[in-house]
Amino acid sequence: MNDLEEKLTKYFKWFHMHPELSYEEYETTEKIKEILTKAGVEILPYDLKTGLIACIRGEKPGPVQALRCDIDALPIREETGLSYASCCEGRMHACGHDFHIITGIGCAILLNERKDQLAGTVKIIFQPAEEAAMGALQILETDVMEDVDRIWGIHADPTNETGVLGIREGYVTAAVDRFVVEIKGTGCHGAHPDDGVDPIPAAAAVIQAFQTIVTRNANAFHPTLISVTRLQAGNTWNVIPETAQLEGTVRTMNREDRALFERRIKEIAESTAQAYGAAAEVQWIQGPPATYNDKEMACYSMQRGQERGFQIVPEESSLGGDDFAFLEENIPGCYLKIGTGKGQLIHQPGFQVDTSVIMPTVEYVVSLFI
Repeated sequence: MNDLEEKLTKYFKWFHMHPELSYEEYETTEKIKEILTKAGVEILPYDLKTGLIACIRGEKPGPVQALRCDIDALPIREETGLSYASCCEGRMHACGHDFHIITGIGCAILLNERKDQLAGTVKIIFQPAEEAAMGALQILETDVMEDVDRIWGIHADPTNETGVLGIREGYVTAAVDRFVVEIKGTGCHGAHPDDGVDPIPAAAAVIQAFQTIVTRNANAFHPTLISVTRLQAGNTWNVIPETAQLEGTVRTMNREDRALFERRIKEIAESTAQAYGAAAEVQWIQGPPATYNDKEMACYSMQRGQERGFQIVPEESSLGGDDFAFLEENIPGCYLKIGTGKGQLIHQPGFQVDTSVIMPTVEYVVSLFI
């Protein structure tokens, strides 16, 4: 283990032990700033509450590229048994963002040391609040992306062993949207439903009908999903409530499908509720779009990976989402999966990263720029 690898492993363990939730990454931000400043890396003077942007300016002319590294943790109680497990009860880096942080730090240090080999500029974005699905919008509120020609993203992948990269062109994560439907009826005594309009059977019918969007409206060859994840009505056993509320998520890969789901959810909720004598109000809360890997960038990253001895496998499509997609809406982007050792999946209390993957990942990502 060389000196840098030893330091990065030590820093990684510190970040793992000190997880912070979305929009609360103050200590994380200060630690990143401390490490990079000590290494002589330029930090751009953006007034972000949390997160920061490092900048490495090469000594040769070339494009402006960016690397996104998200920094927030999850409200999960850690059950890894690691000697460097989370010190914060009920919080852990269960999605590998500590690994993303340390990859970004390592890349910043190495690129800064190798400026003579770097053509162009690399901005490393330590982004807050990815788990809140909208943290990338804070980055876009600045002008940091205005001169960026292309952007890279990475993610820990516990479905693959170390030494394996998941890469392919095309859509790799879904657009993430949320809906809230309120069914309004007329409350009454539970023994006299004829005196009111019961919103509960109307809500049940709406939930059942929503699945027909997948089975009867969407193209069968397009990955789509609708999940109702919350249903709430009433507060006692003998009263029919006035309202019922349901909430859920839609995942799509295709822009036309995304618009289809928004339209059909409103149509189905309103017409079905009306058929039961009730009324429906629908909120559609749009989240990140689908993440799309540029063909040229995907091919280039595969080539670089093979040169460094990585095994390349097709990146798995996921109906999970990532707000990285906001950052690549207007420029080419590529989102890479880094095998971190097979084990519990992300967002599970036993998820962990094999630290032996840190330095090879840093060297690989650096090779994308040099």
